Amino acid sequence: MRQRSEVYAALDLALRIGEVLLASGSGAADVTATMLATTRACGVRHVSADVTYTDLTLRYQPTAGEPAAIQVRSLTRRSVDYAQLVAVDETVDRLVAGDIDRSEAQARIARIVSTGHGRARWAVTLGWGVMGTGIALTLGGSPVVCVLAFLAACAIGGTQRLLPEHRIPAFYQQAAGGFVATLIAVTASTSQLEVNPSRVVTVGIVVLLSGVGILGATQDALTGFPVTASARLISAMLNTAGIIAGVGAGLTVGELLGVGLASFKPGASGVAEVGVTVFGAALAAAAFAFASYAPARSLVAVALVASLGQGVLLAVSSSPVGRTWGSAAAAVMIGAVCYLVAGRFRVPPLVVVVPAIVPLLPGLDIYRGLALLAAGQDGVLQLASAFATALALAAGVILGQYLAQPVRREKHRLEARLSGPLMVGPFRRGGDKAT
Repeated sequence: MRQRSEVYAALDLALRIGEVLLASGSGAADVTATMLATTRACGVRHVSADVTYTDLTLRYQPTAGEPAAIQVRSLTRRSVDYAQLVAVDETVDRLVAGDIDRSEAQARIARIVSTGHGRARWAVTLGWGVMGTGIALTLGGSPVVCVLAFLAACAIGGTQRLLPEHRIPAFYQQAAGGFVATLIAVTASTSQLEVNPSRVVTVGIVVLLSGVGILGATQDALTGFPVTASARLISAMLNTAGIIAGVGAGLTVGELLGVGLASFKPGASGVAEVGVTVFGAALAAAAFAFASYAPARSLVAVALVASLGQGVLLAVSSSPVGRTWGSAAAAVMIGAVCYLVAGRFRVPPLVVVVPAIVPLLPGLDIYRGLALLAAGQDGVLQLASAFATALALAAGVILGQYLAQPVRREKHRLEARLSGPLMVGPFRRGGDKAT
């Protein structure tokens, strides 16, 4: 029988790993599988796990006649840091493979979580700005629009960095970001610049939507974690409502100042326009990954997968099936490709798939719905279309991973039993060892 101190040390290590994964947007099934793999690698079996949106719980009871050892860890909200996620994931891989022991894994995890972000704040802010420029290119923005989108995205990045330091709730952070982006567009409307400021607002919406986390909520709902899925969905809806409130307030200010932001429709897609749109999607996705501290080696993979997704979206949405089905088809392709190629770049699929779907987020539908509501018309249909598109993106990515799973050489029993294809964890890549 193992000493209680060893059991508690193994449970504590697994909980610390699960905390990093859950804070990075990983699904509850992925977190559960990874924590159980960690405890088994430490020689502690008969462990059960419970994952909610705010707490992680591990229970160890070797026999029915002994009291259970229970450890609980509350999740500390932190900004997404994909570099930490990759480092933790690599540590778990090495622990499961037997290359390191529990003590060394504990030291590595402690060093990872205690080390600050690997990029300077100014570099991250520039990353958000480049992301905004990329989104503007996908919308057909002019050079002036791209510059304004860069400034708006940098301003949003600043609010997302400063407000959490003062413990401002996420709803108000999203509202502040939407309001700032809309004010920049309103200011541009009052100038002599020949610019469609509605594109600037749409860029701001997409930048803010990138952190909502609808993918994790959908994954939890589909893989049998309804409690966690409900909490994440409520959080995502509340954060989206914050975006709507902030943008709506900015549009109201514009109306009071006599400045109307014209709606727009994407122009015809010729060869040059398609090339610019695909390049913009690749640029936006790679910049988002950079701003989220993803390793430099993953940026190429992110850009390639995002460009493929944008190409599929353009091809399908130009047919009679419409943009929602186009987004779903693009998401399926992204899910399948990232599941197959992420291991080549030595990163979890989550690090590739989340940035790759950012250019597909329905910022345009949300803006159109708000513009219609501000004009006293019915914009509910546009907002409903935005929700349908977001759900199609999340569900499509997960379906793509399921479709890609039979292509894999190895079948992982724990992966099939818990969640199917994992986006994070030691049962993901073809060369990994299963326990």
